[in-house]
Amino acid sequence: MADQGPLLELRDVWKVFSGVPVLKGVYFDLRPGEIHALLGGNGSGKSTLMKIIAGAYRLDAGEMRLLGRPVRVESPSAAQRLGIYMVPQEPHVFPHLTVRENLSLGLDLDPETFRRKLATVLDHLDFEVDLEEPAAFLSIAQQQLLEIVRGLLRDARVLIFDEPTSALTFREAEQLFDQMRRLTERGIGIVFISHRLGEVMEVAHRVSVLRDGVMVLRAPRERLTPHDLVRAMLPETAEEGEGPAELERARRGERPVLEVRNLTSEAFRDASFDLYPGEVLGIAGLVGSGRTELAEAIVGLDPHARGEVRVGGVLLPRRTPAICQRHGLVYVPEDRHAHGIFLDLPSLYTMTAGILPRLGRFLLASAKERRIGERFVDLLNIKLQGLDQIAGTLSGGNQQKVVLAKALAGEPKVVILDEPTRGIDASARRDVYRLIRRLTAQGLGVILISSELEEVVELADRVLVMYRGRIVGELEGDAISLERVTEASFGMALEAAS
Repeated sequence: MADQGPLLELRDVWKVFSGVPVLKGVYFDLRPGEIHALLGGNGSGKSTLMKIIAGAYRLDAGEMRLLGRPVRVESPSAAQRLGIYMVPQEPHVFPHLTVRENLSLGLDLDPETFRRKLATVLDHLDFEVDLEEPAAFLSIAQQQLLEIVRGLLRDARVLIFDEPTSALTFREAEQLFDQMRRLTERGIGIVFISHRLGEVMEVAHRVSVLRDGVMVLRAPRERLTPHDLVRAMLPETAEEGEGPAELERARRGERPVLEVRNLTSEAFRDASFDLYPGEVLGIAGLVGSGRTELAEAIVGLDPHARGEVRVGGVLLPRRTPAICQRHGLVYVPEDRHAHGIFLDLPSLYTMTAGILPRLGRFLLASAKERRIGERFVDLLNIKLQGLDQIAGTLSGGNQQKVVLAKALAGEPKVVILDEPTRGIDASARRDVYRLIRRLTAQGLGVILISSELEEVVELADRVLVMYRGRIVGELEGDAISLERVTEASFGMALEAAS
């Protein structure tokens, strides 16, 4: 491969969304017959880069070359015509159509040519499947192979695999890796995105790491260790042994304010932990690790979850958000627009939506309601023209504060904050941090879920790290560092703090 020119090359690529650069002069290349792994933490820009290659996004500046020639990729169909195919994380299968019908969709081939070409592809991949059975009967691994076949039927020279093993067993993943190696023998280049560093070290020829939209590492796999990859993904200011910022926090009580035992659902298994009064418990992990699903199960949004949840020592055998709120457990969801705020109504209505029974049985005590709203405007430093201002006209940061006011109006014992600073500016972020410190000083227990690991490290007294649906590590006090949390998030075993 070293003697061959690039199959695919991106030079000085920029992509900007709403004035914010997501990719900043990125260079990336892929050689024929190569598996090139692309790594990066949440928000690093790797998905944006792949969508540019696959035609879902257009680059704002820079150049893309295929076999040395400049190309413009205006759409996914244009990318496929150029021989670029993205194998999605979730296979796109029409379950009621046969396997053959699924494979023929979108192909402009006469039946005989399609039959011969399909037979050749299936034979090369050693993929034995009944072409006349409904695709609904295929396993997830077979559906992945079906997507690969789709790409090869379109004469793909570049295949992009986005987390292809996330739903596969170990044996199925190994079989997929064998198929990938077969593809490289034909000169096909593969871009491999994975959060599993063991897989990267097993199959990749080269590894590139994106951090904050900048390509910070590109090297042959044999020259790297998993620790090298983790360090490359860390911010430049991170240092080994970096502890949380000194915050004025209440001491832990002897009795947990929240107890979770053996909580299990489809997205996670056997989650058990305690939360103490005055404590910030961070839950870290990559997207898809099960963090949000765990929070939703705790407050009863997942009716199929099994396990025990106690608040203040009281078992909640049947949980709904309303029942949990009555017992002092509230959840501020990740998507405030979909689940947390009435965008078309006055901001006050959102703030007091959870405590209406306290404001009068038959007639609403509007004066009391407004006093509560004014208190939270002062407490949270909410910038609005008045309590009657429509919530949808507020800035993102002030909308988030309105949602926080709704959660706190019921005077809870436990607050679960899921991505509380996503999409808000630096000033609003500081206000949220101050609020968290004030809540814990008052003895509340706070669970903080955040994709920004720096945020977790700064604020948390204790951190639980999730990986592939399990809590794989716990760090406390001075043992909390960005490097340790990142390593555990990527499935590396935690080492004892020195």
